[in-house]
Amino acid sequence: MTTTTQAPVATPARESATRPPETRASDMDPGFALTPPAANLTMTVTKRSGRREPVDLNKIVRAVTRACEGLFSVDPMRVATRTISGLYDGATTRELDELSIRTAALLTAEEPEYGRLAARLLAGVIEKEVAGIEIHAFSQSVQRGHELGLINDRLLSFVQAHARKLNDAIDNAHNQRFDYFGLRTLYDRYLLRHPTARTVIETPQQFFLRIACALSEDVGEALALYKRMAQLDYIPSSPTLFNSGTTHEQLSSCFLLDSPDDSLEGIYKRYMDVAKLSKFSGGIGLSYTRIRSRGSLIRSTNGLSNGIVPWLKTLDASVAAVNQGGKRKGAACVYLEPWHADVEEFLELRDNTGDEARRTHNLNLANWIPDEFMRRVEADGEWSLFDPAKVPQLTDLWGEAFDRAYRAAEVAGLATKQVKARDIYARMMRTLAQTGNGWMNFKDKSNRACNQTARDGNVVHLSNLCTEILEVTSQDETAVCNLGSINLSHHVEVFADGPLHGDAGRFDFDKLAETVRLAVRQLDRVIDLNFYPIETARRANLKWRPVGLGVMGLQDVFFKLRLPFDSDAARALSARIAEAIYFHALSASNELAMERGRHPSFEDTRAAQGELQFDAWGVVPEDPERWDALRARIREHGLRNSLLVAIAPTATIASIAGCYECIEPQVSNLFKRETLSGDFLVVNRYLVEELKSLGLWTPELRDRIKMSEGSIQGVDAIPESLRAVYRTSWELPMRSLIDMAAERGAFIDQSQSLNLFIESPNIGQLSSMYMYAWKKGLKTTYYLRSRPATKIAKATVSGAAAQAPKPEVTPADAVACSLENPEACEACQ
Repeated sequence: MTTTTQAPVATPARESATRPPETRASDMDPGFALTPPAANLTMTVTKRSGRREPVDLNKIVRAVTRACEGLFSVDPMRVATRTISGLYDGATTRELDELSIRTAALLTAEEPEYGRLAARLLAGVIEKEVAGIEIHAFSQSVQRGHELGLINDRLLSFVQAHARKLNDAIDNAHNQRFDYFGLRTLYDRYLLRHPTARTVIETPQQFFLRIACALSEDVGEALALYKRMAQLDYIPSSPTLFNSGTTHEQLSSCFLLDSPDDSLEGIYKRYMDVAKLSKFSGGIGLSYTRIRSRGSLIRSTNGLSNGIVPWLKTLDASVAAVNQGGKRKGAACVYLEPWHADVEEFLELRDNTGDEARRTHNLNLANWIPDEFMRRVEADGEWSLFDPAKVPQLTDLWGEAFDRAYRAAEVAGLATKQVKARDIYARMMRTLAQTGNGWMNFKDKSNRACNQTARDGNVVHLSNLCTEILEVTSQDETAVCNLGSINLSHHVEVFADGPLHGDAGRFDFDKLAETVRLAVRQLDRVIDLNFYPIETARRANLKWRPVGLGVMGLQDVFFKLRLPFDSDAARALSARIAEAIYFHALSASNELAMERGRHPSFEDTRAAQGELQFDAWGVVPEDPERWDALRARIREHGLRNSLLVAIAPTATIASIAGCYECIEPQVSNLFKRETLSGDFLVVNRYLVEELKSLGLWTPELRDRIKMSEGSIQGVDAIPESLRAVYRTSWELPMRSLIDMAAERGAFIDQSQSLNLFIESPNIGQLSSMYMYAWKKGLKTTYYLRSRPATKIAKATVSGAAAQAPKPEVTPADAVACSLENPEACEACQ
C-alpha cells in the first residue's frame, strides 16, 4: 500500500521544534526521540519473517549510530534521515537496510569513513541473513553447507572434530577492517549461497575460517591462517576462495598450454582442454606457434592451409561460451612468436575494423619475442617469416641455440617472406596503442632465468593470461600455478607522531617473514588438494609443485611512508621487500622439503646446481653470507617447490583487502568504483587525511580534484611535497616503473604483471619504452593502459599551439626516430 501522507519528521520528545538533518546523534539531548507525525501512526514495516509491525524511527537512528562507533568524521543523522525519507507503508527492513548502506556509500567521495560505515551496515545485514536460517556458529554453517551438497566430507569431518575451538575462534570485530567495496565484493561473489533461495549461509568470518580449515592439516595451522586472512594481511587467489572445502576443489588460478600439435586432432583436443580448464575458474595461456601458416601445404588433401586465424576464431567463441558458471567470464591469452608467417594477421585480431570473421574480441594476444628479433629491430635489419611446418625446431629453442637455427633456416632459403624488423615492431606498437593488447614478453630471458630449464628439452613456451607465470610446458605437461598475495600495506608500522611530522613509519620485515612462511605452506597444500580438470595438468603440477606468492598494496606502503613512487627510497624499499619475500619463500620451501620431501624434478632445476634467481640477473643480494648458507641447505635438502614468487594483478582480492592492486601506482586520487549496487566515487583516503590535517579538505578542493580527473598537480594550495607523493600513474615516468620492475625482478623466480601507462600513446614513445624494458632484462609486460581521447582533450593546450599541425610520421619512421634518437621521440607524437 502506498501512503499519501507527509514523510515522518524528527521531533524532540519534550519540544515541538524539528531538528535539522545535520544534527549529530551525539549532540542530541537525552530526551530526543524520533516519532512519525500523527497522520503516520499506522505506518508499518515488514520484517524478514514477513511479520509487519509499526514503524519505530528511533531503531533506524540507533542502528546507524551504533555502526558509527569510532568513526569520528561521519554524521549518523545524515544517513538515518535519508533512510527515513525512503519509508513507505509496508517497506521491508531489508529495503531500509540497503537504503542506509547505499546512502553511506554515496558519501564516501566526501569522507572516506562513510565507506567504513557502509561496510559495517552491510556486515549487519549479512549477520541477519545468516541468523535468519538458524545458523549461529561456524560449525553450523559448515554442517548446513554439507547438507545442501556444497561442502565436502573432508572439511565437515575436520570441523566436527574441532567444533568448539573453531567456533570460539570466530572474531566478528575483524569485519570492521573492511571498506564497503571489499565487503560488497565478498558478499556478492564469494560467500556460499543456498542453491535455490540464494541467501548466504556463512558470514565473512565464517568464510575465512572455512578457507583456512580446508587448506590446513591441523587446528593450529588453520587458526594461524584464519587470523592472517581475517586481518586482511594475506588473501589467496579467487579460485581458492571460490572452491576451498567445496565438493569441487579446483583451487588453481593459472594454466599454461603448449601449442597444439599441427594436426586437426591436436587442435580440437586443445579446444577441449581449454574448455575443461575454463569451466572451473582457470585463466588460460595458450601458444599457437606450432600451427602451420596460411598457404602451407596440407599433404593429406593436397590443399592449402588457411593459417591460424580461423582456428583462433573458433577458440574465441569457445572461450566466450564457457564462462565459469557465470562467476567470471572465460579468459584466455594466445601467444605467438614473431617469426611465424601469420604474425601480421595475428596482430590484427583485436582491431575494431576489418573483416569480423578475422577478429577475436574475447581473446587476449601476446608476443613471445626472442632476443634476435629485438637485436634486428635495434639494428634496422631484415626479419624472416617462416611456416612452422618447415622449421618446427624453432619453437623448442631459445638463446644461442635459437639464434643459430634461425639464421641457418634463413641461409637455407626456408623463409616465406622477409620484411623489415622495424615494420613488424611498429605493427606491434600500433596494436598496443590501439587495443592495449599484444603484450610484449621476452622468450630468452624467460627461459634463461627459469629454475625449471636447467635440463635440455625443458622449455618455457609462453606465459599465462596475466603474464606473471613462467613454467615449462610440453604436449605431456600443462603448467599450473596456485596464487596468493600478501597485503603489504598491513606490514607497515606508522609512527604515532603522524605523517606530517618527522619519519612516517617503517616497514615490518619480521611480520613479512612470518606471513611469507605461512603463505608458502598454504600454497603448497593446494597442490595436493586440487582438482585437476585434465591429466596433463595434474602430472605437471605434482612433478614441479610450483606456486606463485605475490603482493598487493605497494602503493599503500609508499603513501603510509610518504614516499614518491619513483623516489630512490621507494625503489630501494621495493627491491628489499622482493628480496625478503624470495629469501623466506625459499627457506619455507626448503623446510617443507626436509619435512615432506623435495619435488620430484628437483635434480632438473638450476637450484639443484646452486643457482638462484638473482644469479641470472647478475645481482649480488644484501648479506651474501645468509644467502650462501641458504644455497647450501637447498643443495643438500632440496626444495618442495620449483617456483615460488609471482606477482599477479590482484584486481578482486585487492578490493576485498582494501588496498591498491599488486605493484601498481594509483590511477587517480578520485575514481569511480562499479559494483552490483551502483557506481560510487571514491577518494584516496591517505590524501584526505593529509589534507584534513592541513585544513584543506573543503568542498571547493574536492571539486577541483574532480575537474582535474583525480590529479592534484595543478592545485597550488597543496604543498609540493604532497603533490609529489600523490601523483598518479599518468604523471609518473614509465622509465621509473621499468627500473623498479627490473630491480624487483632479480628476486622473482616467475614474473610480474607489469602494466605500463601512457595517457595518449604514440608509436615513438612505445617503441623506445619496450626496447628499454627488454634491455633492462624484464621477462614480461602486461597491458598498455591509456586514457579515453575525450578525457585527454580536456588537458590539451588551447589556442594556436593546440591547432598547430604536426608532421605526418609513418609507424616505421616513428620506430626509427625513437630508437636512433630516444631523447627526440616526443617529436613523433
